[in-house]
Amino acid sequence: MPEHRPAEPDILRYYTDVFAEADRLHRTPQGRLEFARTKELLARVLPDAPATVLDIGGGPGVYAGWLAAAGYRVHLLDLVPSHATAARVTRPGGPVAAAAISRSAPVVDLTRQGRIDARTRPAVLAVYASGVNDPETGFTTAYFHQPEQLVAEFTAAGLPAPRLYGIEGPLWPLLDALGVQPTERLFTDALDCARVVESDPSVLGSSGHLLAVAVA
Repeated sequence: MPEHRPAEPDILRYYTDVFAEADRLHRTPQGRLEFARTKELLARVLPDAPATVLDIGGGPGVYAGWLAAAGYRVHLLDLVPSHATAARVTRPGGPVAAAAISRSAPVVDLTRQGRIDARTRPAVLAVYASGVNDPETGFTTAYFHQPEQLVAEFTAAGLPAPRLYGIEGPLWPLLDALGVQPTERLFTDALDCARVVESDPSVLGSSGHLLAVAVA
């Protein structure tokens, strides 16, 4: 049962007029890798269906639809101003999972696209240093996390320190490089690599997205 809340204008404009989030996880090999790995990790940490899942920031419901089809009771909330407060509805002993965009993702992706030059480099470096996105990069208002920051946010919200997973692993930039459709072998290799190094602290931040999981 989707619910909607007022959004920061730039975020609302971006996802309404600029970017189609509904097909992001199916449109590109990189998106397919993120979707496959996130489902794999969630299936590992969630209780068995028919449990109830609160999907905060669930957007158009790609994961909510997958969870509902698997027999879960799903409540989807999007554009909620205080995610940490909303997550207190988790029952004691239940898992809390939060996904974040990695701090390295913008600079890696913009480099892959050939969009870093003398004009854009200062803004990109500022985003990398602060984590606060400048919409001039082409993306909306956002914050990019270092792995340790995600841990700190969990503990600040009164949760145990979470286990961290790198979702896509370090090979994700190759999948959409130069606009060339990768072979299924390359996709499978990237998926296998992500699985092998998923919790290695030395490579966590190389994933495009991070997943943090703790038991409330």
